[in-house]
Amino acid sequence: MEPADRTTTTAATTAPPRLAPFAVPAPGAGAGAAAARAYAESVARTGWGGPGREVREEDVVDLLLVVSELVTNAIRHGDGLAGFEARPTEEGLWIAVHDHSRVVPRAAYAFPTTHPGGGYGWPLVARLARDIAVEVRPEGGKTISALVPLRAAGAP
Repeated sequence: MEPADRTTTTAATTAPPRLAPFAVPAPGAGAGAAAARAYAESVARTGWGGPGREVREEDVVDLLLVVSELVTNAIRHGDGLAGFEARPTEEGLWIAVHDHSRVVPRAAYAFPTTHPGGGYGWPLVARLARDIAVEVRPEGGKTISALVPLRAAGAP
């Protein structure tokens, strides 16, 4: 997959248009990366895929890596996870990770070129996802959202 060509930073959080919420509640504040991964995989397999359109296993692995990185960063660097969303789109799965910190990651402004003892997460997210946005929420904290492309099993 191609690296993301840009990250946007805005002041409000909005979900992609015309997306109904998934039937099962997403993990909320206090949840961990494992709960977010399980939820995202469930949405990918049943909400995006399902009978007649199974999702490619490689794309599920990419999705789980992106979710792990963003949720772990929210917990470690964003004063804790405030919420998680995953919604299917025609192109894949839109995810949003909400945390309690208004600090925008430095990598959102300049793609890191070195990795002194860490910092591999943001380049990984940028490589596997697209339409990455960092949005400072008026009520506090921020949301990092991204679209992880999914393909049907058997598709090129």
